Amino acid sequence: MASDFDRRRFLKAASAAGLVGLAGCSGGPSGDGSDGSDGSDGEDGSDGSDGEDGSDGSDGDDGSDGSDGSDGSDGSDVPATVGIVYSDGGLGDNSFNDAAKQGILDAEEEFGIEYAESEPDGTGEFGQYQQRYASSTDPDYDLVSCIGFNQGDALTETAPQFPDQDFMVVDTTVDESNVASYLFREHEGSFLMGVLAANLTETDFSAGAGSTAPDSTNVGFVGGVDSPVIRRFQAGFEAGVDYASDDVDVTTSYVGSYADPSGGQEQALSMYQSGADIVYHAAGATGVGVFQAAQEEGRFAFGVDQDQSVSEESFADVILASMVKRVDTAVYESISNVIDDNHQGGETVALGLESNGVECVYGQEIGGEVPDDIKTAVSDARDEIIAGNIDVPETTSN
Repeated sequence: MASDFDRRRFLKAASAAGLVGLAGCSGGPSGDGSDGSDGSDGEDGSDGSDGEDGSDGSDGDDGSDGSDGSDGSDGSDVPATVGIVYSDGGLGDNSFNDAAKQGILDAEEEFGIEYAESEPDGTGEFGQYQQRYASSTDPDYDLVSCIGFNQGDALTETAPQFPDQDFMVVDTTVDESNVASYLFREHEGSFLMGVLAANLTETDFSAGAGSTAPDSTNVGFVGGVDSPVIRRFQAGFEAGVDYASDDVDVTTSYVGSYADPSGGQEQALSMYQSGADIVYHAAGATGVGVFQAAQEEGRFAFGVDQDQSVSEESFADVILASMVKRVDTAVYESISNVIDDNHQGGETVALGLESNGVECVYGQEIGGEVPDDIKTAVSDARDEIIAGNIDVPETTSN
């Protein structure tokens, strides 16, 4: 069963994250912490060292791996205690996992929740951490948040074993009455990135440390792990490019990891040196390599999940825009629902352009230099998708 996104709560969460502008490809965050500088970069103990609760990083009885951000105590004045299991790649990616962490931080600030967090070393550990939180009694976790499509198989086994435990999962659907599933229409947001890329590559344009090569109509896409989720990014991007121009080609490559910046750099360098002037990544921390390659070659890049012109500030001079995926809002919303005794177990919440669950955000340093007519083309495409006049594909042709 699909559930409409609660717009009131989205705007509340978006305000907490410093969102400005919602039409077309918007401006970026105001730098109030949504860039991960509040601890989501791993400096708050999320790397397994001391957490804010003074723990020594060893496994505790509370179900965490010692990297919890709050003390996880079961005080009666705490509205909710949450356990969160991050996707592979872990915190410090300035992308997908850090966006999820931001949702926890927003809920902590807004509601006074307590939380513990875990960063599995691989997919084989997802079930272990899910079950550790679910079986804990001191504290008793009100919600276990599972971040990433690759937790789906483990959660499908875990959830029926703990029918009284509330779970949420991002990027996949688990058909259990105690699991709220959050999906994103990444293809819709990526379509806008394609429209932006196709228009820019055919324009003689320079900004910051980058410039286009108008005599070469080629753009690139670098994915992390080849999966249905990342294929949605690719499919939308390619469709947006095709919608905007018949003359622009897209080169695609998958690195096979969300934590391999050198692999991302190698793939992007190959694309830039073959004529691409803009490369869009959906690859987590691997995408840092794409930004490095853009700076080396004097070209442009598009970020993902967060406004990476903020979260990867040293590359802001080549990041023209980012496809922001409001994972933080999904995490925040699910916690708010549990506090309100309104957990959406058994439901699937789909977040797309209409609910501002995905959006194109211009880079804070150089995004303002994108020509107005190109911004209008992106905004018009957004309106057409929301109106149902453009059907964006979710799968690739190859």
